[in-house]
Amino acid sequence: MAETESRIDDARIATAFLTRLPLVLASPPGPGRLARASWAFPIVGLIAGLAGGTVYGAVHWLGLPPLLAAVFAVAAQIVLTGALHEDAIADVADGLGGGATPERKLDLMRDSRIGTFGALALMSVFAARLAAVSALAKPELVIAALVAAGAASRASMAAVMGMMPPARGDGLGFRAGRPRPGTVATALIIAAVLSLLALGPLTGTAGLAGAAAGAAAIASIAWRQIGGHTGDVLGASQQAAEVLCLSVIVAVA
Repeated sequence: MAETESRIDDARIATAFLTRLPLVLASPPGPGRLARASWAFPIVGLIAGLAGGTVYGAVHWLGLPPLLAAVFAVAAQIVLTGALHEDAIADVADGLGGGATPERKLDLMRDSRIGTFGALALMSVFAARLAAVSALAKPELVIAALVAAGAASRASMAAVMGMMPPARGDGLGFRAGRPRPGTVATALIIAAVLSLLALGPLTGTAGLAGAAAGAAAIASIAWRQIGGHTGDVLGASQQAAEVLCLSVIVAVA
């Protein structure tokens, strides 16, 4: 019973952190608590994918073209998550693209103002997501792809948290902690199961590979430039994973 309650609490913490759903937690999560709950990240991705896919289906049913339906679908996901990951990839692009030293890169990532690198990264990611969703066209395929990409990209955040140390001694990445290998494995298994169920063996596996490549690219750049991850790096890895996952699905489906 206690184990079940703990799992439910994990899911609530993950949902409260990654979305703007009005969940009330019994108490603010302490240091390391988010890492323990990171196995549930792909479940939050499932929720985001279903939300975007449902909106796409509704707009498509009204007779609007795929591109416009894609705009509404992606916008719904952004509203649901409070643009958390979009803000992160803009900050990472500004910091890693504009700073000359690791310290300066970290300072730029904390600057709330958006620069040229950040604006270009944000526009590129948004355009890629719109293009991929509109290319899939069929509502049932869009729902399946958004579920798979949502789950896989958020599981990649748990993987990055587990593989890399925090780049600074404070901030979200530091307070979140590092999940245990078993926690990361659980997140990856959940994401794999959801992707394979949604898309089938071939397309689901290809999408998972795309998500892994996107997250690995961001993690590799962050490791070389700042020596670890931050909360923004985690969000940027999610965006890169989602874009590459959707792109591969478009190519294979």
